[in-house]
Amino acid sequence: MKMITPKLTVVGAGPGDPDLITLKAIKAIESADVILYDALINTDLLEYANPYSEKIFVGKRKGCYRYQQEQINELIVSRAKSDGHVVRLKGGDPFIFGRGAEEIEYTQQFGIDTAMVPGISSALAVPAYQGIPLTKRNSSESFWVITGTTKSHKLSHDVSLAAKSTATVVILMGMGKLDEIVSVFQNENKQDTPIAIIQNGTTDKERIGFGTIDTILGIVAEKQLSSPAIIVIGDVVKQSHKLSEFYQEIQAVASNVVV
Repeated sequence: MKMITPKLTVVGAGPGDPDLITLKAIKAIESADVILYDALINTDLLEYANPYSEKIFVGKRKGCYRYQQEQINELIVSRAKSDGHVVRLKGGDPFIFGRGAEEIEYTQQFGIDTAMVPGISSALAVPAYQGIPLTKRNSSESFWVITGTTKSHKLSHDVSLAAKSTATVVILMGMGKLDEIVSVFQNENKQDTPIAIIQNGTTDKERIGFGTIDTILGIVAEKQLSSPAIIVIGDVVKQSHKLSEFYQEIQAVASNVVV
């Protein structure tokens, strides 16, 4: 008889590229008896799992909820008690809009040991893959990472605060509120501020739209960009060597100069 030792490890799977995962995360996956994984993880990571472990998809996407959060919490506890080590595999970093802290707090109420393995957040890695530095001397001294949609399904008020600053603004889960985000920045007279929208960042399905606050809605419609995507706003966007030609073209069109 195998002795059951209930445990939860919340693991960050990184932004999408399966190589962007830590060794500690791989070790946790290898030792799992049960893996509860999200929609945004790269399923190639499940190949690290013990072949006898159970893999359960509990992903949530806009308009499609296989499990409610309360059900996931209960599943963690029940499977930890019945099977042992539960790994909760979440995209990016579980403590950045990932509800990892909530799952740990819930599980600890039942006397179950918990651990957390940080992941590389998409808020950092996805812009970096496009050569966008979130901070750069003489361009940006800080950056904001904001959720586009709050629990009440409204645009976060922090977007308005960030728009008043000179900081780089990274918005997660904001595609459904893009028109409102554009309006907020236009109201701050930042219609010419560069903006990049990166869908499925760091994966082979990555797609990007680049423009200014005034032009981005048309570009998104033209390229049919949608979630999951990250929005990056600020002068550092034009610092990207990968996007510099796009920026020069936009500037040329704006000034009616052929580059």
